[in-house]
Amino acid sequence: MELWDLYDREGNKTDGIWERKNGKNNDLPEGRYHLVCDILVRHTDGSYLLTKRHPDKPICPGFWEPGAGGAALKGEGPEECAVRELFEETGLRADSLDLVSRSVSDYSHTIYFSYLAIVHCDKDSIVLQEGETTDYKWVDTKGLLEYADSDLAMRHHVERYREYLNEISREVDS
Repeated sequence: MELWDLYDREGNKTDGIWERKNGKNNDLPEGRYHLVCDILVRHTDGSYLLTKRHPDKPICPGFWEPGAGGAALKGEGPEECAVRELFEETGLRADSLDLVSRSVSDYSHTIYFSYLAIVHCDKDSIVLQEGETTDYKWVDTKGLLEYADSDLAMRHHVERYREYLNEISREVDS
């Protein structure tokens, strides 16, 4: 059983708690939101980690996504969630973790915190979480940008990193 704290749209924690159910989460009470963290992983050599979602995932099964991510559990803040999800889904610990964006989805009743994690690790040391991911690959900056523009990308993830992607795109072009 997974429990989430509920927040108002501005990110203030309420007294509400929600038990996660399978599938989409847009059935949360009106005016209540839960926290979700995305973690884009960049190795110190400049490459980026992409993971492939398990085919049984209810949302975007089999799609590639940048890094890791998931919902904050009851009592967790966004950064704690990011650290936990990164480790659970990849076995990695970040050398640094920087907030890239914060956004709100009224449709899914979600407040998203999108992070960039810098890691220094053996690139073959990724540990995939059963039921979450089935594969991984490291891509260079050009590969990340090509992924972001492809039909294989999860559009909502890409949009949360749009400013960062535009920044690294300018660096590649110069």
